Amino acid sequence: MLFPLLPQFLITVLGGNRFYLGIIEGVAESLASLLKLGSGAWSDRAGRRKGFVLFGYGFAAVARPLIALATMPWHLFVARIGDRVGKGIRTSPRDAMIADSTGPDVRGSAFGFQRAMDHFGAAVGPVLAALFLWVWPGNLRLLFALSLLPGLAVVTLLLVGLKEPQQIEKSERVKLSMKPFGRSFRIYLLALVIFTLGNSSDAFLLVRASELGVATVMLPLLWFAFHIVKSVGNLAVGRLVDRIGPRAPMFVGWFLYAVVYLAFALATAAWHAWALFLAYGVFYALTEPAEKTLVTDLVGSAKKGLAFGWYNFAIGISALPSSLVFGYLYETFGPLASFGWGAALALLAALLLTSVKPIRNHPVRGSNE
Repeated sequence: MLFPLLPQFLITVLGGNRFYLGIIEGVAESLASLLKLGSGAWSDRAGRRKGFVLFGYGFAAVARPLIALATMPWHLFVARIGDRVGKGIRTSPRDAMIADSTGPDVRGSAFGFQRAMDHFGAAVGPVLAALFLWVWPGNLRLLFALSLLPGLAVVTLLLVGLKEPQQIEKSERVKLSMKPFGRSFRIYLLALVIFTLGNSSDAFLLVRASELGVATVMLPLLWFAFHIVKSVGNLAVGRLVDRIGPRAPMFVGWFLYAVVYLAFALATAAWHAWALFLAYGVFYALTEPAEKTLVTDLVGSAKKGLAFGWYNFAIGISALPSSLVFGYLYETFGPLASFGWGAALALLAALLLTSVKPIRNHPVRGSNE
């Protein structure tokens, strides 16, 4: 409901700018990345993961509606920090729960399903926001406050329905080490860091869409279409990953990302923004189930909570410099410099990905990867 409206709220209501947007998104995501690393390892030690998931969703449910009280840019910063703290605590244990709950022949489908449901919610939310703003134009603060309701629904669902899939082996203590993992996993994390350094917050794409002529009231609908593509695509690509493995979809996805980012820089009309957002949704569909499946392929039976902690940490810790650099380039030199930077790093990361070799083959895909 809220994310598509936050950039315009910051810039037009709170008096912020693109660079401040980069600071907010970068710091918030980097803090979340630190918590993702710790929470994954702690869930391995505890031998249970549900409590981390429940607390993370609950904390975000309380923090997010506080945006309604913001009157200055730093107020939005604090609320976003709270929201991302919740995400940081829940994400790695949740991913490890999915891996614990599924066999290797359906894991791509499982991660694709999880991402599809996440994106479906992110598609419905903006539609509700657009309807709300159509009936009560400009009443953003009440809309932000009402985000408490779906947050409470999530917590209730988790309390009632979520079950621990199995008793996992407990660790003696929390060790934030990469010793349990091999060379390919470390190269994979490096490729993710390089890619993420050029992958700034999607909030900048909403800013770009506004510059190209997409009206503020239409931004939630643009976000809806974007997430529908991501949702449907994740379901399809998740099954594809189970057949052919994760590396090929990731490689194609990162190459597509480079093309789309360059096109965003060169776009001149509102309809370009709509077309490019849909193509950008295909990038997400190609990469999201593949990235997480590749984590489990690379680490085998090693500690999954810690592995997903490092995976999420590698992505998140790059978010701060990524958004800061992108925001600076965008504000100072314009869209070609900022989007071109992202495209170049995506191509470099795709090249590095070719040297990553999984330790587990996909039994149903018929390749010798």
